[in-house]
Amino acid sequence: MLRRTIEAHLKLRLSIRTTLPSHPSPRLLKPRLSPSKTLRVYFGCPSSSPIPILNSLLEASGPLLLHHTLSSSRTLSSQCPTAIDYRSVLQESEFHKLADSTIHALQEKLEEYGDSVQIEGYDVEYGNEVLTLKLGDSGTYVLNKQTPNRQLWLSSPISGPSRFDWDQNAGTWVYRRTKANLFKVLESELEKLCGEPIELA
Repeated sequence: MLRRTIEAHLKLRLSIRTTLPSHPSPRLLKPRLSPSKTLRVYFGCPSSSPIPILNSLLEASGPLLLHHTLSSSRTLSSQCPTAIDYRSVLQESEFHKLADSTIHALQEKLEEYGDSVQIEGYDVEYGNEVLTLKLGDSGTYVLNKQTPNRQLWLSSPISGPSRFDWDQNAGTWVYRRTKANLFKVLESELEKLCGEPIELA
C-alpha cells in the first residue's frame, strides 16, 4: 500500500508541473484557506504518515511564481527610469540671482537692439518678473521665472514654449530636450525675424 501511495503522490506532482502555465498568476496559486484551517489529503495512509498535497503544490509552483515576479520587476524597472529632481541642482537664492541677472541682461541688450532694427511695434517690457519682447506682426516673446522648477520659461512665436535649466558645467541656460542654449535660440530667431544679427551671450 505504501508503494501505491508513493506512486500516486509522484503522479500528482508530475501532473501539477505539466499543467501549470509558464507564467502563473499569483491569484491562481493562492490557496483559498482560512487562517485557522490546514488542508491535508490522505491516500489510505495511517495518521502517522500524512501526505500534505498543499505542500507539493507550493513546492512545484514556488520557483515558477518567483521567476514570474522577478521578471515582472525587471520589466517595470526598465520601463520606469528614475526621476531626476532638477530643483536640487540650485538653491532657491542662487536660482533667483542667476535668473534675475539673465533677464536684466537680456532686457538691456534687447532695448539696444531695438535701435538698430526697423520693426513696427518693437517694444521691450519688464514687470512682475516677466520680460516681454513685442515684434509687432512678427509676434511676441515672453520670458519668465519658474521658481519651483528652477527654470526659465520662454514662449517664442517661432519655436513655441521651452523650459530652460541652468547647466552648471556650461554656465548657461539649456533646454534639456534639444540641448539648445537660451541665448543662441534668441540670437538665431531674432535675426530671422528682424533681419539683423544680435549677440546676447
